[in-house]
Amino acid sequence: MITTAAPVPLHFDNAFVRELPADGESGPRLREVRGALYSEVAPTAVSQPRLIAHSREMAESLGFSEDQVKSQQFADVFGGNALFEGMQPFASNYGGHQFGHWAGQLGDGRAITLGEVVAAGGQRWELQLKGAGPTPYSRSADGRAVLRSSIREFLCSEAMHHLGVPTTRALSLVATGDTVIRDMFYDGRPEPETGAVVCRVAPSFVRFGHFELPASRGETALLERLTDFTINRDFPHLRGDRETVLGDWFGEVCARTAS
Repeated sequence: MITTAAPVPLHFDNAFVRELPADGESGPRLREVRGALYSEVAPTAVSQPRLIAHSREMAESLGFSEDQVKSQQFADVFGGNALFEGMQPFASNYGGHQFGHWAGQLGDGRAITLGEVVAAGGQRWELQLKGAGPTPYSRSADGRAVLRSSIREFLCSEAMHHLGVPTTRALSLVATGDTVIRDMFYDGRPEPETGAVVCRVAPSFVRFGHFELPASRGETALLERLTDFTINRDFPHLRGDRETVLGDWFGEVCARTAS
């Protein structure tokens, strides 16, 4: 059962869920989702959330004190057992390619976004748990992550950031106290491993697949709505008539991707 955590001095402004269309059904039941960009779904609680590591720099950027980070409440929230007031958890709906072929709907199969924090300096950060349990997009998987891959993601994302490579950040790494069955070497011998949850942080988790899926389905109105939202929220410096802004946005996305 997910509980409500004691208040913390974080300002949530969840523009994605406020301004874009939601799936008409909530919860983790597997399904095809059309005409919507996300599904409301809460993390699945774990038995013993315990903080293993955190980025002090990222925590300070969000407004957490060291005492708050070291509290059990922090581990509860970022392990998936509790929510701060203002959080609105969801899994987003997008498409993509797998093994060189268009796979249609993929979505957040083991990632759940908790909300968007606007920090003291005005910087917007999305908080996303990876390994927090099943979503409508999990397909046949369990929505969980193991400690070994979570350590790798935590360390590599922070290392890449400090090397100057644009990437997601890592706020925290929480051990769940539960085991997850995985076939580590893909040799047909699955074994129990230690479960974990990483909290990923980025200004935006909107990806190319969010645009590809509605485009592939002919959902033009949804595609235009997502485009306008993305420009207004994530590219506010672009100004002018609509045709000019769309061209400038496309050019900037291409330039950023190429670099």
